Amino acid sequence: MNTIWSTYVQKIGTLYDTRSLRFSDIYKDKYLKAFKIEDRSNLKLLEIGCGPGALAESLRRWYPNISIYAIDRDSNFINYASKKSSSIYFSEGDATRLKFDNNSLDVTISNTVAEHIEPSKFYGEQYRVLKKNGVCLVLSARNGINIYSQCVIEQSEFEKQIWKRVENYFYDIEKKYDICLYQQNESEIPLNMEKNGFKNVSTEYITINLTPDNPIYSRETAYAMINANRQVNIDNINGLSYIAPNIVDESEIEELKRLVNKKYDYRLALYDKGIKLWDTNVSVTMVIRGVK
Repeated sequence: MNTIWSTYVQKIGTLYDTRSLRFSDIYKDKYLKAFKIEDRSNLKLLEIGCGPGALAESLRRWYPNISIYAIDRDSNFINYASKKSSSIYFSEGDATRLKFDNNSLDVTISNTVAEHIEPSKFYGEQYRVLKKNGVCLVLSARNGINIYSQCVIEQSEFEKQIWKRVENYFYDIEKKYDICLYQQNESEIPLNMEKNGFKNVSTEYITINLTPDNPIYSRETAYAMINANRQVNIDNINGLSYIAPNIVDESEIEELKRLVNKKYDYRLALYDKGIKLWDTNVSVTMVIRGVK
């Protein structure tokens, strides 16, 4: 059983909530245009590094006829995803040793995975399992815009002291588990795809505007945006028990969570009163598409 990522790096709530927003049906047409794959019953698609399953669930809605497989090394993610959807074939798996036959898949797709795996292993395995003319889709998060409202980023002296005490432990986790060890810029990713045998490589950039005060969004969606940020904060706090053991005690953790929840409850109250703060998260996803 492997639970390293969900324990030390990103928890289920953080990944599922943020990805559910980014892969919302609101943005479906943008993704379909970039993916350029057909919805046919004889096609097999594999998501590599699926996490708790948010992207796979969206793919299931967008391509109802395709057979969808999804793998992740983290057991907690696979257990969670499997319980949420019975029409997707979730299983534990390693991106560098895919349990699929040569020339057996029509599409492979990954989201924020390429930066963690040596390129020849990452692309080589996908090239092996894809059929001739099969499509490799790599989604990579690029620099976006993150503006938080003052009411949620303002910290008490207690909070400042706790986060100062543990900041070095987060750096240690990144080094220990080789997080983003193979980070590539916007030209290196398609170059590596070509270098590993893929042809007709193309790029697309999808911008997702997560601004709760934007009137185009419903109250439900605005709440989801605000609460996704809340979940990220709460998950970071809960992770302190594992990342910095014996540095922060349980009473301090509970107090941190109380303060965070108070801030986000206030942010929601301001939204309900029609007081606009225009805090925003604008994500930019680079979609690299190659053909075997």
